[in-house]
Amino acid sequence: MRRLVSALLLSAFLLVGGLASPAAAHPMSTSAVLLDIRDDRVEGEVQLPIDRLAIAVARDLTRTSVLGEDRSFLKRYTAQHISAVGEDGDPWTVGLGTGSVRTIDGTAHLVYPLTIRPPDGQVTDFRLRYDVIVEELLTHKVIATVRYDFDRGILKTDDAETLGVLDWDTKSLRVPADEGSWLKGFVTTAGLGIEHVGEGADHLLFLLMLLIPAPLVAVGGRWRTGVAGETGETGVSRATGVASPRRSLVRVVHVVSAFALGHSLTLALAASGVIHVPSRPVETLIAFSIAVSAVHAIRPLVARGEVLIAAGFGLVHGLAFASLIGDLGLDRGSLVTTLLGFNLGIELTQLLVVALIMPSLIVLSRTTVYPAFRIGVAVIGLVFSVSWMLERARLTTGDPFEGAQTWLVGHPLLVAGAVASLAVAARLRCGVPWTVAGK
Repeated sequence: MRRLVSALLLSAFLLVGGLASPAAAHPMSTSAVLLDIRDDRVEGEVQLPIDRLAIAVARDLTRTSVLGEDRSFLKRYTAQHISAVGEDGDPWTVGLGTGSVRTIDGTAHLVYPLTIRPPDGQVTDFRLRYDVIVEELLTHKVIATVRYDFDRGILKTDDAETLGVLDWDTKSLRVPADEGSWLKGFVTTAGLGIEHVGEGADHLLFLLMLLIPAPLVAVGGRWRTGVAGETGETGVSRATGVASPRRSLVRVVHVVSAFALGHSLTLALAASGVIHVPSRPVETLIAFSIAVSAVHAIRPLVARGEVLIAAGFGLVHGLAFASLIGDLGLDRGSLVTTLLGFNLGIELTQLLVVALIMPSLIVLSRTTVYPAFRIGVAVIGLVFSVSWMLERARLTTGDPFEGAQTWLVGHPLLVAGAVASLAVAARLRCGVPWTVAGK
């Protein structure tokens, strides 16, 4: 049975890697549209990551070429993909200023000043239509923010809010002329938190590597597993060293809480400008955190190591979360709402992952199949993490396993269903009663 599980895992891994299409482990660089509402016009800017723009227009773009030989083409392309329409259906005039190159979160962006004017000179509610880059890239996101209320030409920054997200499916947004509500910005940023984790294979894999050993206990420097026997007062089977379901759930709570505490701390500090770390070393450290947690899942590095790993590397993951907050273009007046909403989205996604996968892991941990399953999944996680580290450290030019990562992230219910089916089959084959100690 162990050989069968290992073979199935290896076959699925190779099959998925061969069939799925490439995509990044972490969500692609985002674009941003920043709008400032005045009485007679809308001003702002569009921020386009040059690497994503190059893919969309199928050209080799550099910081020099976007302001040189490609300047006219790119400005024309961008203008063709931005429009505004009033509620009466009349088009508004959209103008782009002279482009410049700016480094945003370690990535070179082509930035255009933007001006939108209504035909009658009075700004009312309108609909912004925008599909720069997203008309070609399925995974790309465009974050739109809006600021209101000018007092003697000086922007009141405490009125900034997240307007919404433009992508392949949503290419237009309604822009209210008057102030929006903090609740709308809160809901939008919560959605961004959900998408950021839900579409990031690295964050999800890190969490999964921490969950795998949660139903087990370390005995003599090894993970103990098997059919649950008599359970003592500590919640650990005297015969096998398997933790009771209650103890397993407590450990999961500790892991999730430790990760939440770690990433919340650095997210708040980085988003408020107290600390700043370039994105590339942060993303490399995230890949390293997966490698450490995968090794720990194979053989315990330290007692309750998954909690320590979750807390320590949660600090690193918080820096990555902050990079997206930085892309929002929000000022400190709306930072609290943004952080609360974004954190809520992250935690909801984590809880959903735990609810989908943890019951199956607890059932599997009480069968003889679990050692092969645990080691097989951990080895896959280790391979993914090493590939990410090499790519993010620029030691390799690509990740050969991107297709597998994209497919797995894109089919969470199928993956959870496959693990659940394996748990049921293994339980029936082992002939172990469904009632377990410590219930």
